[in-house]
Amino acid sequence: MKYFLDSAKLDEIRRAYETFGIDGVTTNPRHIMLSGKPFRKAVGDIADWVAAEGLTGWERFPVSVETDPHIDDADALVAQARELAAMSPNFVIKIACTENGVAAARRLEKEGIRTNVTLVFSPAQAILPAKNGSLFVSPFLGWKEANGEDCRAYIRNIVDIYKNYGYYGKTQIICAAVRTAKQIVDCAVAGADIVTAGLDIYRESIAHPYTRQGIETFAQAWDNTAVE
Repeated sequence: MKYFLDSAKLDEIRRAYETFGIDGVTTNPRHIMLSGKPFRKAVGDIADWVAAEGLTGWERFPVSVETDPHIDDADALVAQARELAAMSPNFVIKIACTENGVAAARRLEKEGIRTNVTLVFSPAQAILPAKNGSLFVSPFLGWKEANGEDCRAYIRNIVDIYKNYGYYGKTQIICAAVRTAKQIVDCAVAGADIVTAGLDIYRESIAHPYTRQGIETFAQAWDNTAVE
């Protein structure tokens, strides 16, 4: 399973790549806002960093960049997507899972502009993006689980549907809005292709109190053992 970083902060992207070897980045309007930069400056800086690291191309290191959420006209979405895609060969265009969003993504894929259909909250929503050849589909977990829904079954159903119809691996499933280490595990068990989460979530997922206890136990033994 691949790990993407859900952030538009360049320092976090660098750290996540150097520490955890992340495989890509997902951004959204909120992440751009939190970066403190204008939209085009924020995504342009990410594009420059990717190029400097020798990771050019969405096949090597995809960076999802979201369209203006005010736009829900297929023609306008396509027009903005073309502009964004021209900024970097790494950019995958995030489009909300609406009727016009799916129509725009279908057109863009035919043009060779890769898409990530986002804000997916049901298996039914996940089918059409795959049928139409989107590179990624992003079912959200955190918001659903906060409302008491079973996200393991939800992701497993999407995986099973994709396997039934030959979509699995062609349209990659990004588990989005991941808030806990448990959700990362649930996605991995269900067979999702990718998880995207914030840097703090990945740091929490690698930490365990028994690991710390073990280090302290062995450190004490080390200190009480002669070297020679």
